[in-house]
Amino acid sequence: MKADDAKDNAPATASAIPQEELARLSDDIIMALKTVYDPEIPADIYELGLIYKVDIEDDRSVKIAMTLTAPGCPVAGEMPGWVENAVGTVEGVSGVEVEMTFDPPWTPDRMSEEAQVAIGWY
Repeated sequence: MKADDAKDNAPATASAIPQEELARLSDDIIMALKTVYDPEIPADIYELGLIYKVDIEDDRSVKIAMTLTAPGCPVAGEMPGWVENAVGTVEGVSGVEVEMTFDPPWTPDRMSEEAQVAIGWY
């Protein structure tokens, strides 16, 4: 799956993976990402908008581009491993590569309504 935003599950290019399996993998990957929480904010990294991109390759490996709420986040060195471990448990995923980026910088408007409710902004 090639998508500019992890929340957009529609593949932008043709895939060798059957559409039904691609949909299941996408859903399961999102569910796995929702098990990873920023320890300083009571919301998961997916709803916080920290996941910028998820690519599911034809070999079923997954490439994830993500960010942190701030470059100096105390778990900056650990969170990519947490994401790799969580997504690596998804049935059918052959491997996970996590790239950390700060371009564009994260802002609170990337948060879902669910995350805003969780932290009391709504």
